[in-house]
Amino acid sequence: MLVTKKVRLKLTPEQEMQFRKSCGVARWAYNYLLSEKQRVYDEYISNGKTGKKTISEGEVRKYINNVLKPTTHQWLKEVGSNVMKQAVKDADNAYKNFFNGLSKRPKFKSKKSSKQSFYVNYESLTRVNGGFKGEKLGFVKTSEPLPKLIDGGKYANPRITFYGKYWYLSVGYNVEPKSVQLTNESLGIDLGVKDLAICSNGVTYKNINKSKRVKALKRTLKREQRKLSRKIECNIVGYEKNRKPIFRTPLQDCKNIQKQIHYIKLINRKINSIRNNYLHQTTTEIVKTKPFQIVMETLNVTGMMKNKHLAKAIAEEKFFEFKRQIKYKAEMYGIKVVEVPTFYPSSKTCSVCGCINTNLKLSDRVYHCDSCGATLDRDLNAAINLANYKVI
Repeated sequence: MLVTKKVRLKLTPEQEMQFRKSCGVARWAYNYLLSEKQRVYDEYISNGKTGKKTISEGEVRKYINNVLKPTTHQWLKEVGSNVMKQAVKDADNAYKNFFNGLSKRPKFKSKKSSKQSFYVNYESLTRVNGGFKGEKLGFVKTSEPLPKLIDGGKYANPRITFYGKYWYLSVGYNVEPKSVQLTNESLGIDLGVKDLAICSNGVTYKNINKSKRVKALKRTLKREQRKLSRKIECNIVGYEKNRKPIFRTPLQDCKNIQKQIHYIKLINRKINSIRNNYLHQTTTEIVKTKPFQIVMETLNVTGMMKNKHLAKAIAEEKFFEFKRQIKYKAEMYGIKVVEVPTFYPSSKTCSVCGCINTNLKLSDRVYHCDSCGATLDRDLNAAINLANYKVI
C-alpha cells in the first residue's frame, strides 16, 4: 500500500532562495493556465459560442516551453522543468474537479496568502546518506533519513512545502501491510464535541482543544490579533466611498505589522501541530487494539457547520482528518472500516433491548430506556450500537 512521509529539511540560505524561486514559478504557471482558460472561454462567448471553448494543459505547456521560455520568460530556466509542468497539470486537475462537482471553482494564487510548494521530479530524486539529491536542487540535508524503497522503486509525488517556519519534503512510497492477529472485537467509535471519540470498549479520548496548553495558546493568539488590529487601525487615514481603507503607509512596507502577522502565523501553526499530533496518537492507539472491524457513522459535517453555536468547535475537532487517519492506519493492519448511514439512529436506540427513543433531545446526555430500564451515557450507548451494526 502507498503511504506518505513528511521530512523536515535543513537548508542553506542559497537553497532557501532557490526553493522560493521554485515556489514562484509554480504559482505563476498555475495562474497562467487559469488566465488562459478564462481568456479562451471569454473569446468563445464573445464570438457567439462558436470556435474553441477551452484550452488543454498540453497546449499551454507547449506555448510556455517553445515561445515564452526562450524569449521573455528566461527566468523559468533557473528552476527544474517539472516545477512548471506539474503546476499547469495541477491547475487543469482543479478545473476538472470543479466541473465534476468535487470542489469549488479554482482561484488565482496570491504571493501573500497562498501555500508555498512545488513539485520535485520523482526520477531525479535519490536518497543519499544524510539527505537527498534533486533536479537543480543539489544535495539537500534532512533532519531524518528518507524511507527506504522496496525493490528499488521511485518515490511518488514528491513535493516541497514551506509551513510557517520550516521547509518539508513529502514523498509517497509503498510498504507491505503488517501481518497481525486480529481480535474478534467490533469497535464502534462515536465522534463528538465534548469529547473527541467515545469507543464501545469504554475508552474515551478527550477533546484536546479543552486542554490548558491549547487554551493558553488561543488566549495568546486572541491577544496578538488585537494588537495587529490596533496597529492597522493606527495606520488608517480614512475610507473611500466603498469603505476601503486609505493607509498612510502600505501594509507591506510596515515592518512591525509584517512581524506581527508572521508571529500570529507561528501561533496558529503551533496550535494546528498540537491538534494533528494528538489525532495521530489517538488513531494509532485505537488501531493498535487490533479489532477485526472499526465502525463509525457518516457525519454530515457541512450540515453540522451551519449551526453557528457549534461550527467553530466542530472545525477545531477535525473529524475528516480523524477518519482519514483511521482508514489508512486500519488498512495497514488489515482492519475493515465500516461507515453506517447518516440517519442510522445510533444515539436513540437502546444498546440493551433495541428499543428506539424518538423523544431523545440533543441536550439529554444520559440515555434512559423506558422499556428495559437501562441507563448509560448517551455517547457510549451510540458507540455500542455502532459496534453491533451489521452490514446488510
